[in-house]
Amino acid sequence: MEQKDTATEVGKRILVLRKKLGFTQEQAAELSGLSHQFFAATEIGKKNMRAENIVKVANAFNVSTDYLLTGKKNNEELNDFARKLSALDENELDCLEQIIDAFIRACKK
Repeated sequence: MEQKDTATEVGKRILVLRKKLGFTQEQAAELSGLSHQFFAATEIGKKNMRAENIVKVANAFNVSTDYLLTGKKNNEELNDFARKLSALDENELDCLEQIIDAFIRACKK
């Protein structure tokens, strides 16, 4: 993957995650100690991130740097997901399984 493509992909992940968390660019900037302009440029792939800024964003958004760089969750994040699943009762698990099955079928169309 070229450097520009990497910057674009990382920027997209940051944008999606920021919106999922309900943060404005200003709020994300304040939480991470970076500027609003940094987020504006990064989210559209115009700015490559230095290592220390990747760490700042990951900490502010409570995700791994691996996730920001590759889009893949690390073992700790997967274990957190497994803990959430283990807290569900049998009915909730059955419901979730049906949702996942429907999702997989919809994606195959």
